[in-house]
Amino acid sequence: MGKGATRPNCGQSPNEKFSELSPKQKRVMSWWRSRRGWDAVICDGAVRSGKTVCMGLSFFNWAMARFDGQAFALCGKTIESVRRNLLRELLPILRQRGFECEQLFSRNQISVTCGERQNIFYLFGGKDESSADLIQGLTLAGVLMDEVVLMPRSFVEQACARCSVEGAKLWFSCNPEGPQHWFYKEWICRAQERNALYLHFTMKDNPSLSDKVRRRYEQMFKGTFYRRFVLGEWVAAEGLVYDFFKEENCPEPPEGEMERWCISCDYGTINPASFGLWGLRDGVWYRVKEYYYDSKLAGRQMTDGEYAQKLAALAGGRDIWRVVVDPSAASFIEVLRRDGWRVMKAKNDVLSGVRVTAELLRCEKLIICRGCDDAIREFGLYRWEEDGTGDRVRKQDDHAMDDIRYFAATIVEGQGGQPPVFAGSVSRRSRM
Repeated sequence: MGKGATRPNCGQSPNEKFSELSPKQKRVMSWWRSRRGWDAVICDGAVRSGKTVCMGLSFFNWAMARFDGQAFALCGKTIESVRRNLLRELLPILRQRGFECEQLFSRNQISVTCGERQNIFYLFGGKDESSADLIQGLTLAGVLMDEVVLMPRSFVEQACARCSVEGAKLWFSCNPEGPQHWFYKEWICRAQERNALYLHFTMKDNPSLSDKVRRRYEQMFKGTFYRRFVLGEWVAAEGLVYDFFKEENCPEPPEGEMERWCISCDYGTINPASFGLWGLRDGVWYRVKEYYYDSKLAGRQMTDGEYAQKLAALAGGRDIWRVVVDPSAASFIEVLRRDGWRVMKAKNDVLSGVRVTAELLRCEKLIICRGCDDAIREFGLYRWEEDGTGDRVRKQDDHAMDDIRYFAATIVEGQGGQPPVFAGSVSRRSRM
């Protein structure tokens, strides 16, 4: 269909999938039509509470109903997370409703046409402080920020500052963090002052979620994660980080062949070093063996070469697909590279990695097996700092915790369809 064709229903009525909406979802769908004239909408609350796709559909409806020839931004922690968490489900719905959506992958753009109107939607990842540079210079008519609490403040504020077109609006969604988080204090607590509509979601606000699925999510988390992800509360982290982990639930390592092998490494000279051997079977990663060395207890520091030998012994001649290493361990990475291992620098966002690890453990996508005694020991010691300054984990009893987090964030969750970045990829006999 050409640009001049008309589709009267574009951006006007809900898709069949949204024929049954909760009251809060209906407010999300129509808030921008209100005479109240809000400048922003903030939707926070529990996981699986029905806010993300509903926000996305409303955002596109608003953009295409109110603007022509303008630019908008869709933001997440990474561009891949925007595609995975928002667009994968949203784009088919938009096309069913009469929108023409052309993805320009090389430019990270989506061109959307509805009748005679056409707008451009840019995709951005707000993963660190440098991300703010990417959005500078743009003039936007609106921005949607999915999981805004995972983005640095500089990026969020820069994106908001770019919305200078008359009638521009801001859209935010997130799961809660601690009550000291800057977004909670600056936007949620000041929503009225900022002329923002604030909507708090629970799982009951998602009519597509069955009671069985809701109960499963309620059983998935405990402690801080339960209060945040199930109840949707902005609460301070306290106690054990992985308070749901029980040693008695650790099985024996599976027998037989694995589909793939990996090793994760937290490197230490003065501090302990921890390596984990992981095997993949039927979509589940099992930590089947580990190596843990505390130089203070042993009374002697290991060299990089000695650690490389220990890693090779842990591999035991297996075909190791990836070795994930603490990104700060430059000299050790170089030794491994020279030895021919395929080394990947680990993603090292602590809080994001803890969230990912917790979810994978609860979903039993990561299994810690018997015999991994130091990892099991640290699970019972790894705690949140309780100083009231925000989410921080204690830098104590965290070495196996770090190597597990590196593995979870970089291999299990972190690839997300993106090509891996290697520190070295020299062929190594049977390991490649």
